[in-house]
Amino acid sequence: MTRSLIVANWKMNGTVAEARRLVAAMKHGLAGIKGVGKVLCPPFTALAAVSEMLQGTDIGLGAQDMYNEDSGAYTGQVSPGMLAEFCSYVILGHSELRSLFGETSQSVARKVAAAKEAGLSPIMCVGETISERETGRAEAVVDGQVLTGLAGVSNIDGVSIAYEPVWAIGSGAAASPEDAQAMASRIRQVLSDRFGPAASDTPVLYGGSVTDENIPDFMGQPDIDGALVGGASLKPDVFVALTRAAAASV
Repeated sequence: MTRSLIVANWKMNGTVAEARRLVAAMKHGLAGIKGVGKVLCPPFTALAAVSEMLQGTDIGLGAQDMYNEDSGAYTGQVSPGMLAEFCSYVILGHSELRSLFGETSQSVARKVAAAKEAGLSPIMCVGETISERETGRAEAVVDGQVLTGLAGVSNIDGVSIAYEPVWAIGSGAAASPEDAQAMASRIRQVLSDRFGPAASDTPVLYGGSVTDENIPDFMGQPDIDGALVGGASLKPDVFVALTRAAAASV
């Protein structure tokens, strides 16, 4: 797994037909970009179709969530093994799941451990709300999310951390590159204290209103290795331009 990584989170957008059109529109442009890993994360319903379209490319496939059990009476859930048929990556602990669906750092920890056991590479999301930042608790909140979310694993091989300040997601107002770097540096130090030298190889991504225009500023920071991209990843030309700009900044 490359340390530089650009991940497209399509969230709950697109039918299978629409997903096929998105991939068709961006696949050729993405395939020509070297130097960064590229991952598309469509909705569950489109994973099989997108997987077929990505065969023979260097573009990875990821899911947007999963449950931590292998099988059982868990209506509506998707297991690690189900995802591993198609995916190499899985996004876990996104702030939308935390705020809307009761996700906790403890449940994230169970998912991270299960994902690694199934051979998936977890992209674990962390980030503070605006009130937590304004009251000086941002670092403590993110520290806790990182340490609790990784409590169930003995190593961080294959794990990426996506720092997404909640107040920046979908707002059009990204964190400043300097603020993002400060938190990314802290995350890497927390990882180093917990896991040792492996932390230097762990991708730390930034997410929150990332565009093709501001990505070079984030990629220019020493502890930011890539981006988790939401809205811009639904625009093929913009996402290809964003990924190309990121690769040029590595």
